[in-house]
Amino acid sequence: MRFLGHIIVTSLALWVTALILPGMHLGDDSASILTQVLTIAAIALILAILNTIVKPILSLLALPITCLTLGLFQLVINTLILLLTSWVSGLFGLTLAFDTFWWALLAGVIIGILSAIVEAVTGIGDREDA
Repeated sequence: MRFLGHIIVTSLALWVTALILPGMHLGDDSASILTQVLTIAAIALILAILNTIVKPILSLLALPITCLTLGLFQLVINTLILLLTSWVSGLFGLTLAFDTFWWALLAGVIIGILSAIVEAVTGIGDREDA
């Protein structure tokens, strides 16, 4: 259930970020509302899977440079994960595109902030004690 909550929060953050940033293109504007929602949910699922599998490996490999930059290199890793999500979603015929690396970097920052706010307000990220 928690995973589904993270997918919903990520979908919402992706959608709001696409509305804010002119350099981020998400889904097909001429598609129906249901198609757009399903597209955003599928892209959020791809992003969640890549965050679960690829991001820890990249973070471990980049640990020395992350320490040297006092953690700022994590922004680059987040950007690379977003660009990888864009590429993988393109393989499935889903539209997630960025005009430049810098738009992807800004999108990563905004998605992270929005996700943190929504998870803090809703309590989705809290661990339940059994």
